[in-house]
Amino acid sequence: MALAKEIMGSRLIFERSSSLASSPFQSRLSIKKKTQRTQLSINPFDLRPMKAAISGGVVAAISEDLVKTLRFNTLGRNQENEEVEKAVQFKVRAVVTVRNKNKEDFKETLVKHLDAFTDKIGRNVVLELISIQVDPKTNEPKKSKPAILKDWSKKSNSKAEKVHYAAEFTVDSAFGLPGAITVTNKHQKEFFLENITIEGFACGPVHFPCNSWVQSQNDHPSKRIFFTNQPYLPSETPSGLRTLREQELENLRGNGKGERKLSDRIYDFDVYNDIGNPDISTELARPVFGGREFPYPRRCRTGRRSSDTDLMSERRVEKPLPMYVPRDEQFEESKKNTFAACRLKAVLHNLVPSLKASILAEDFANFGEIDSLYKEGLLLKLGIQDDMFKKFPLPKIVTTLQKSSEGLLRYDTPKIVSKDKYAWLRDDEFARQAIAGINPVNIERVTTYPPVSNLDREIYGSHLDSALTEDHIIGHLDGLSVQQALETNRLFMVDYHDTYLPFLDRINALDRRKAYATRTILFLTRLGTLKPVAIELSLPKSKRVVTPPIDATSNWTWQLAKAHVGSNDAGVHQLVNHWLRTHACLEPFILAAHRQLSALHPIYKLLDPHMRYTLEINAVARQTLVSADGVIESCFTAGQYGLEISAAAYKNQWRFDMEGLPADLIRRGMAVPDPTQPHGLKLLVEDYPYANDGLLLWSAIQTWVRTYVERYYPNPNLVKTDTELQAWYSESINVGHADHRDADWWPELSTVDDLVSIITTIVWLASAQHAALNFGQYPYGGYVPNRPPLMRQLIPDESEPEFASFVEDPQKYFFSSLPSLLQTTKFMAVVDTLSTHSPDEEYIGERQQPSIWTGDAEIVDAFYGFSAEIGRIEQEIEKRNKDPSRRNRCGAGVLPYELMAPSSEPGVTCRGVPNSVSI
Repeated sequence: MALAKEIMGSRLIFERSSSLASSPFQSRLSIKKKTQRTQLSINPFDLRPMKAAISGGVVAAISEDLVKTLRFNTLGRNQENEEVEKAVQFKVRAVVTVRNKNKEDFKETLVKHLDAFTDKIGRNVVLELISIQVDPKTNEPKKSKPAILKDWSKKSNSKAEKVHYAAEFTVDSAFGLPGAITVTNKHQKEFFLENITIEGFACGPVHFPCNSWVQSQNDHPSKRIFFTNQPYLPSETPSGLRTLREQELENLRGNGKGERKLSDRIYDFDVYNDIGNPDISTELARPVFGGREFPYPRRCRTGRRSSDTDLMSERRVEKPLPMYVPRDEQFEESKKNTFAACRLKAVLHNLVPSLKASILAEDFANFGEIDSLYKEGLLLKLGIQDDMFKKFPLPKIVTTLQKSSEGLLRYDTPKIVSKDKYAWLRDDEFARQAIAGINPVNIERVTTYPPVSNLDREIYGSHLDSALTEDHIIGHLDGLSVQQALETNRLFMVDYHDTYLPFLDRINALDRRKAYATRTILFLTRLGTLKPVAIELSLPKSKRVVTPPIDATSNWTWQLAKAHVGSNDAGVHQLVNHWLRTHACLEPFILAAHRQLSALHPIYKLLDPHMRYTLEINAVARQTLVSADGVIESCFTAGQYGLEISAAAYKNQWRFDMEGLPADLIRRGMAVPDPTQPHGLKLLVEDYPYANDGLLLWSAIQTWVRTYVERYYPNPNLVKTDTELQAWYSESINVGHADHRDADWWPELSTVDDLVSIITTIVWLASAQHAALNFGQYPYGGYVPNRPPLMRQLIPDESEPEFASFVEDPQKYFFSSLPSLLQTTKFMAVVDTLSTHSPDEEYIGERQQPSIWTGDAEIVDAFYGFSAEIGRIEQEIEKRNKDPSRRNRCGAGVLPYELMAPSSEPGVTCRGVPNSVSI
């Protein structure tokens, strides 16, 4: 029966998706609001899936005992006969789907066989069905008799990915509808419970989406609680489920004490006090992020004890040991295999030390040596590679290996040089990437020229005054005056002056790290493209302005200036826009959602796919990326001050109310409100691929969220009185973002519009915004000269001794300023990892178990409409990428803008919008 329904469900998905292709999205999402909810889930919305099943030729099993019982009870009520009124017992059947691991180690196999044996002698998996009704005699929820999972031992050797087990419950005719199931695992080994379907009730099949690890009773004695897919607001919770609803949330919150075990399912908050490792070296000591000195979002608490040398710091856990996140947040097997086989563990911790010992030259000598990374490969010294390759599996970026006296590592060619090898050198490509590259969210309209700093003049004094003048740019404005360019919205800027200037003295004191605080002025041409017209390079005590070249020497100076801008851009992109705004700032909302929103809550069900894997990838980042001496510190200009820059941005720039796409575009002056336009605003750069495609996705997400929210909150009072919803939002702010809890810019949560705006922003950040900032990292950054993550030399002027060597061999000086060979290959390996889609990726418009994730058939239908709209958006993006009038995404050697294209194959594709921050 379950298998038949599974097959039927797949066909329904196809049929519905096909039928939606020609239907308007809005009409598909125009569904009825729920004005009244009852404890019994038998209503027209719930019956629709059953009708679909009948039309598909599959009929739900309805117990003959149940039919007899219902008739019997009717007779009893008519005759008012006490003996007839006595409840009659009948049986219902459960189909339980357990997901197997593809690979098991020896210990896991041994324990599995032991469990198969002990299952025969009574140490079983035990289930108990719980009604939505309370027994008036005991004032407790009605329960079935315990039922064991059948045939566990017989199916223990099954190699199938999913194994279906059966169980039989005995209930009485007064049981009512099932609302929850408890599961007790008396085996020694955990198992992954995907879903449970109950068949035999008159209402039709009842679904329990579980998707959770069930631990052994030896480790976690309490019973696991799983609820049906029927959503309930807290005030509408059936009486039989109220206590269980509260109990499950208490289990997930924990008590805030002790060190967490990897098998725990406890969600709690803590500061970032595990970035440094002072027990190894004082040079690896780092401040605590989160608090007055360094405001920061909170992360998932692990409860590890303090380090020996600093009581304020938590003891580190180093790879390959795992960092705690709640068990259900850990990578599933497919994702884990993709991540582990490649990148951080193998490349960073085994390959790099071996390369360091084997590479002869520190710098690239010419562009040919960089090209050889993709063609001939990275030559290793004889004998090193044999020992090295025994230590770890090769990462995916290694596409060729010659088993000979010399090992050969070859990297995939980044997209930026795949269509035009020299495109990155052109000024128009340099400017294009500000609106269609990997970091298209920093460009802003110039409203005052020269630009004005917002830093404290009492600290920096006149050094904040810009060195830019009208003379620097007047010859590049197509005949316009500077004032005319400002008035016609033709001047734009990428401004990193205030971000870097407070840190420059410390950064430039680091070994082989050199940086400016840059400002780049861009002019919008009549063709709708941008061109750079001036770059301001600021140091704490001096400034200089570089303009487009007029001779050979100024050409190399201009290229170095653009490289320094790229280095500034790479640091802000990674530390602020990517890590802070999409990873770290979302974590508090996710932690609070698990702690305060029941799985029964409709908003939890809406957010669920957008929280997948985020806690795990953030934990990995704390362990290897943003940690002391980690990838960010090793490969980016800011070095050990990277997270301090991130914390300063959180303190001075981050505002949740400005994180939505329309608000962000207006804040940066890239758009103005215009109710006559499709999205309610007008873009001042009409061909702005990130914004053009982003607004399509933003509108689709917003429409879907509004449809969903209005379904469950037909009046504002329901929003205000929803205790779980208000607790979630309050904890997200007051605990998760405690350093901003007194800010006056937090949106209120009092109306349906408030809730739609908040949820839309969160879904946008987790899906489209993260995708736009993440999956182009290798395609654009894998060719390091295009946007070097760090620079090692400043640009000499004529008064400095380095100027002579610069003039004598400018190419050599250029490459000695870029990252070294070791830094380059390490960076390439990491951004290749971060740009990779895993095979189990879930993209926007997709859900696990799409037809049963909720018991509300109207919402299931609306979700198919949302999926169809996402498909139409993908077609529109493909159309735009072929439109020659859109010069910022189509043309000779120009990369199409696909970072917002919703779907993708596995691997590094420079496209695809997953539901969540999963890498």
